[in-house]
Amino acid sequence: MMIKKTKLTGAQEVELYIEKTDHPLKDEIIALRKIILASDSEITEHIKWNAPSFCINGKDRFTFKLNDPEAVDIVFHRGAKAKAMPTERLIEDPDGLLKWATNDRAVATFASMPDIQNKELALITILTEWKKASD
Repeated sequence: MMIKKTKLTGAQEVELYIEKTDHPLKDEIIALRKIILASDSEITEHIKWNAPSFCINGKDRFTFKLNDPEAVDIVFHRGAKAKAMPTERLIEDPDGLLKWATNDRAVATFASMPDIQNKELALITILTEWKKASD
């Protein structure tokens, strides 16, 4: 008898990933995930590039980078497919939250719960603006 494997939903994949991770900033990962998901009801999630990734209209836009045991990075991008590079940064970043790799790729880094609390409003603004600009 063959046992049929049930495919997990994206949210279930992420929950299982977080449950199994031994990252020292697991609580921070959970807090940032909640902030991202609460910022817009249309955001979905799954595992991509071996980390939680968040989608808008089925397209990856924010992905955790968890290589550093002392920080949680959120990579802001426009998906895996190459697109025309904007001549200026994709969004304004008045709070200086982002470290820009290119005009359409940036990283926000969080090192602790107080760091997340201090940057939460700026992060929500960035999430909202990125959603508008990244299509």
